[in-house]
Amino acid sequence: METSTTLYVGNLPWSVTEQELSDWVSRFGTVTGARIVTDRETGRSRGFGFVEVAPEDVAKVVEALNGTELSGRVVTVNEARARQR
Repeated sequence: METSTTLYVGNLPWSVTEQELSDWVSRFGTVTGARIVTDRETGRSRGFGFVEVAPEDVAKVVEALNGTELSGRVVTVNEARARQR
């Protein structure tokens, strides 16, 4: 039984924190974790991240947040694809 599903969140404002991202998504579903991808060398946000949500909340979160604005930027929210190696 899968306990959470990973969502990709793209076009994030550079200033958004993992806590802010988690709070933003949690208005529409149960969040179990949030991570913003950062540049290895500078530590700055790369403008995208991932949020773990309850499987039953995936469709609701994507529908509610994909294409909406967060701190002045229109973000992309969809189910994350498996990493290509």
